[in-house]
Amino acid sequence: MKKYISCLIGLPILLSVSNLQAQPRIWNLNQINSAKNTNSEVVKAVIKEADKHLTTTIATVMDKPLTPASGDKHDYMSLGRYWWPNPDTKDGLPYIRKDGVSNPEIEKLDRTSLSKMARSVMILSLAYHLTNNDEYAQKAVENLKKWFLDKKTRMNPNMEFGQTIPGRNNGKGRGEGVLDSYSFVEMLDAVELLKSSKKFPKEDQTALKDWFSSYLNWMLTSEIGQEEYNAKNNHGTAFDVQVVRYALFTENNEVADKFVKTFPERRIFSQIEPNGAQPLELQRTKAFGYSVYNLTHFMDMAFIAKSMNQDIFHAISNDGRSITKAIEFLLPYLGKSPTEFPYQQIEEWDKVQIDFCWVLKRVDILMGTDNYKNFYSKYLPDNGKDLNFLIY
Repeated sequence: MKKYISCLIGLPILLSVSNLQAQPRIWNLNQINSAKNTNSEVVKAVIKEADKHLTTTIATVMDKPLTPASGDKHDYMSLGRYWWPNPDTKDGLPYIRKDGVSNPEIEKLDRTSLSKMARSVMILSLAYHLTNNDEYAQKAVENLKKWFLDKKTRMNPNMEFGQTIPGRNNGKGRGEGVLDSYSFVEMLDAVELLKSSKKFPKEDQTALKDWFSSYLNWMLTSEIGQEEYNAKNNHGTAFDVQVVRYALFTENNEVADKFVKTFPERRIFSQIEPNGAQPLELQRTKAFGYSVYNLTHFMDMAFIAKSMNQDIFHAISNDGRSITKAIEFLLPYLGKSPTEFPYQQIEEWDKVQIDFCWVLKRVDILMGTDNYKNFYSKYLPDNGKDLNFLIY
């Protein structure tokens, strides 16, 4: 695996910014454009939230109360979500795992700050695109520069200390920490919407591409990046989606193409059984949720691949493994009680049912069909403020 990754990063990375045409890879630009000059509930919700972001100062990696083992606060740092103090030791170390039970200590480090920054860029960029008000674009660019570019506040382009576990591994992060940056995937679709604004000059676009070029290099060559590359579950899926999205953003089309072409064999066929089960997700305490979560990554890759004129959605192995089979495995449990699901789902049953409805709706959007319309029309709440109705 290491040899394979090394040969990929050796390919040339082009950093042209000549194309100012917005090219979202996951978002539905036609859907977003159709909302312009309307007063729909979701548009009003976006503008209302964007107005709040105009007066909000984002937290950066420099604001966390702890310093990573590197001694450099510019290094991103987070705590493994399901790791808790050890009740059997005086100092609580080393932390122990409670699958599916989130430790609120995760809020103290950089994960929440990263998520809020990405959300602010998404909402502000959408508001700019919908209204042509450069005030929103200016704030979005300001937040991007604070997180990625400003020497005083920027995040170093690595996840060396992502999802650390106190008392283990000498304070180093784990491959799982790479998942923390998945928020950047859709954020980059928002960045595409900023290209038409004079508030997002070419030098800032180039600098942002340079940052993601460095981060992509770290993902493909570092020990932690390789650990996540070799993950066999949703982490491996998400890794590939991130690699392709960042490669496209930095115009490293060779890397993007290689990862898309190997995706069915490496991720779909290896994780989905012939009957559609995803065994590594079903063994979790939130089995339905993680199965849907992985499907969400599969759909993200399907849309990205489609933007590259490639089709991974219809990929099927000789023994019938496919994304559709994974959907069909879960479909009988939509609208049912969690007691009817033969695996664990210790919480959030209603939420993950909604998430599954969005997977179904996105399949129909991708394919231009109504195959699952009866399901999501029945079970997807009629919430006109849901951002998904705008971006998908």
